[in-house]
Amino acid sequence: MTKQFKKVVTVLLAFTMMFFAFMSMQVKAQEERSAVYVNPPEDWSDPFLWAWDEEGNNAFASWPGGEMEADPDNEGWYYIWIPSWADHMIVSAGEGIQTGELIKEDGNVWITIADMENAELSQDALTDGEIPAYVEKFKIHVSAPESWESPTFTYSADENVSKALKMGDDGWYTGNVPVDAGSFTISGSAEGQETESIATDPAEVWITIEEDESFDFTYNDPNAIQAPDINVNVTVPGDWDTPCLWAWSAPDGTNAFTSWPGEAFAEGEEGWLSLQVPGWINSIIVSANEGNVQTTDISVETGKDVWITISGSEEYEVSYEAVEVQATEEAKEADEADSAETAEEPEQAETPVQTQEEEKSGTNVGAITVIVVICIIIAVLAIFFARKKKK
Repeated sequence: MTKQFKKVVTVLLAFTMMFFAFMSMQVKAQEERSAVYVNPPEDWSDPFLWAWDEEGNNAFASWPGGEMEADPDNEGWYYIWIPSWADHMIVSAGEGIQTGELIKEDGNVWITIADMENAELSQDALTDGEIPAYVEKFKIHVSAPESWESPTFTYSADENVSKALKMGDDGWYTGNVPVDAGSFTISGSAEGQETESIATDPAEVWITIEEDESFDFTYNDPNAIQAPDINVNVTVPGDWDTPCLWAWSAPDGTNAFTSWPGEAFAEGEEGWLSLQVPGWINSIIVSANEGNVQTTDISVETGKDVWITISGSEEYEVSYEAVEVQATEEAKEADEADSAETAEEPEQAETPVQTQEEEKSGTNVGAITVIVVICIIIAVLAIFFARKKKK
């Protein structure tokens, strides 16, 4: 019995080790990344990459995604590292300039863009030399005095690295600092325009610089709209199954949900479907039938509950006051048909006694199974310790 017990223990230990090895592989797989190289047209400046997978999981928090970096050894080529699971991509370069959806295979990819409608993907390297190693970075936003023209930021890697900050649409300069840089400085173009060393946590940060080179920083976006959560209430056509809400803030592209199609609506009051979302959203899409049908982009006011009556993909009415749900003709016909069928062939309702007996039966079987398993374990342990005690 002791030998058999040891065999059982050995098998359990082996299974446990295999389980943890599998979990380790899963974590490693999640950390794997692929390099994406892009050669855009000459008039496309500062390209960005938006990437996601088939299930709608996004590689980046908000549009336009990750800023691509110029490869100093390959003129005209930009690169970025993305999670290996993100195989759907869009390359953009400013307002109204973007490719269509691009789908890559596993591994690194090189994309040559002729124009917005024509791009070629290659799994064979089209650049010279090694791909720059992946470096995790965090984003800095900088508000500098007007007298600080063309500000730059400098950090220490193997050597001091200086890069230009880029002006964003919100009036803030932005840049990306390696998480292991420790600290960095910000400088203007004139002599003496330089901050002391700035040390922050490796997280997105907003830095305000004064004329005397003093500075302050925060990890909360000072431009973010402060608004309480709101309720989005909708009615949809009768053939729209399991409607979901996708919501974001335009034009910055900050999403309320991590992956498409967002979150399913719940039954609300008085016939409405309802879902609570952050009050800063100003754009929504309602989709259904597993994403096979959806509305166009719907603009809404921030911080206000909204009621939307949807008649079709491009037909909807928006109200900021509760309105009475209007039944569609399809819904009325369906209700009338159901009423007629019920009158002709009334179904035999299952009695509460039958339901309770079935529930009891299922509960008893489950309880008995658990008790049997526990008894077996106790018996094996008892035999093992009894034999050990005799020795």
